[in-house]
Parts: sequence; C-alpha cells; structure tokens
Amino acid sequence: MDSLQAGDPLYLKRRVKGCSLEVHPTERALVVQYELEATVLGELGNPMVGERKECQKIIRLKSLNAHTDTSSLARKIVEECQLIHSSKLREVEQLLFYLQNRKHIDEYVELLYEDIQEKIRGAALIFQLARNPDNLEELIQNETVLGALARVLREDWKQSVDLATTIIYVFFCFSSFSQFHGLVTHFKIGALCMNIIEHELKRKEHEKSFRKYQSLLTKQEQLLRVALCLLLNLAEDPRTELKMRNKNIVHTLVKILDRDDEKLLVVVVSFLKKLSIFLENKNDMAETFAVEKLSRLVPCDHEELLSTNLRLLLNLSFDTSLRGQMVHAGLLPKVSSLLGAGRRGGEVFRDLERAVFLARGRFLAQEARRTHNIS
Repeated sequence: MDSLQAGDPLYLKRRVKGCSLEVHPTERALVVQYELEATVLGELGNPMVGERKECQKIIRLKSLNAHTDTSSLARKIVEECQLIHSSKLREVEQLLFYLQNRKHIDEYVELLYEDIQEKIRGAALIFQLARNPDNLEELIQNETVLGALARVLREDWKQSVDLATTIIYVFFCFSSFSQFHGLVTHFKIGALCMNIIEHELKRKEHEKSFRKYQSLLTKQEQLLRVALCLLLNLAEDPRTELKMRNKNIVHTLVKILDRDDEKLLVVVVSFLKKLSIFLENKNDMAETFAVEKLSRLVPCDHEELLSTNLRLLLNLSFDTSLRGQMVHAGLLPKVSSLLGAGRRGGEVFRDLERAVFLARGRFLAQEARRTHNIS
C-alpha cells in the first residue's frame, strides 16, 4: 500500500446539527429532521473539505395505540435514537399524544357536520385538546379542524349558546399566544365575537321582558367572558384595537357594566383600563357615563375587580369632565372610606382621592360663583 503523503486526509468527522421533530402526515410515525455536517480532516487535524446535507429519519410506531403509555414510549425513543437530545423528551411525549389522538381528531371534525348536539360534543372534544398549549401547533397542522370550527361558529352560533361558547374557547386558546393571532384573524373570529356579543346584549333586553333571561344568564355570561377575553388578547395589536373602537367596543363594554357577574366584570374593567390610555376611548367613556357605572363597583369584596377598577378610574381622573362625573357619582367618600379601612393598594386610593378631591373643590367653587351671580 502506498504511504500517505503529507496533507492527505486521515479521517472523516461527522456532526449532527439542528434536530427538529414533527409527526408524519399520514403514518403513525415521527419524522426527525436534522443537518449532517461532514468534515474531512487532514494529518494535523485541520479541516480540508466540508459538506452539509439535510437528512431525515422516520421512526415508525406500529405498536402505538389508544392504550400506549406515551411517557414510557417517549423515554424509550429518546434513549434509543441518538439524534434526539434528552431535552426534547417532553416534545416527543406531546407528539406521541397527538399521534395517539389524531384518528380521534378526524372523528371529532366529522361530528361538526352532524346535528347541534353532536357539534357541541365534537367542539368540546377538540377544546379538551386545545387546552394543552403543547397541542396547538399540531392542531394547526390539521387544516380541516380550525376551518370546520370557524364555519360552524359562523353558521350556527345563534342556535346554541353552548356551541358558540365552546368554539370560542378553542380560538381563545390560540389567542393566548401572539404567534397565533394571525390565524385567529384569518378566520375573522374577532369580528364574529363582536357580532355575537352585540346580539347577546340585545337578547338579554328582549328575554328580560319575557322573564326568560334568568335561565340563560349563567351560560350567556360565560359566553361574553370568553369572547371578551379573546378580543382583549387580539387587542395587543394597535391596528386590531382600532378596528374594535370603530365598532364601538367602548359602548359595548360600558353596557356590560350593568351585569353582576364579578368574573365577567373583571374582564370588562380590564379591557376598559387598556383602552383608557387613548383620548378617543376616554371621550367615549365620558359620553356613555362609564364613571357612574364604575362607581357602583366601589367598594366591592372582589380584590382584583376593585384594584383594576380603581386603576381605571385613576386613568380617567386626568380628564376634567370625567373628574366632574366622579364628584357627581359620590366617589370621593367611597375612596376615603377604603383608605380608612386600610385596604391594599393605598397609593392608588390616595392618588384617586386627591384627584377627585380637587375636582370636588373646583365644582364647589363653580357652584358658589353661580349662586353669587344669581343673587
């Protein structure tokens, strides 16, 4: 054999980079995507030739069924496949869970083409999957799921409060993550939620006159709450928030302040607080006499509602006309009593009390001048 010349390659060095995992589109299998970097090293260990290649490995899971322990199977896969780092154990487990249920997901979607009760059942089963954030990416890969849900919501929301609530809950799960906002917007779920809320508020007024609305109240408030939570998430985008304002979101929220459900009121007041930083929204709140309704909630036993409400009122207190409304609503003695009771959030109480106190002083001075001029 000829002896190696100086500079001839001695051995090949291989390195795996950028490993990613996904489910096979049709088979019960995991697909491992990775980049193989091969480098030929010279006599002194210096790299002579390098090459990169995109590769994939398919891990078929013929034994996977509804009774498989996905945690144990995930550990076995990670231990036996050197391409998968141990830090990806949780991801492998979630992909296995999705594969385990993928056939069922297709069955759930089929239920969305049946009668109303079956549609509710199908939507509820999909919601159970969507509640786990790790399943959201996989649900997106099944193109028919979200399209079918959006279609059913668009066509059938008036037929069942339960159906509308459950489907909106699914999209709310996606709206909780900014990277999925475009998806929710694509299906026009935000605009649909605005229409549903308006309809439900009108229906409340109608049903109340026929003494039927009490039986619907709990379900309706749950629907309003999840729809508003979804809209509040989407309002992270200023352009989306502007669209909501153009559809009179402030007027809608102020109407809901008449409700008694504290969980719903927390969402409404939080939404108003977010909107209150813009002058146009603040003007809408002045026009709808929001302060009078907000003052009704001071004091209250629900700490989160009280704290959020007072911070909203503090935001509004920088507006002269709204400070005047606070005086008329008798807010000053209410806030003073909270300070005297030593409730948490004293700094907010003091700032609000100071603003209302100054407004009350100006109001009394104006009244005094008016009385003097009349006399």
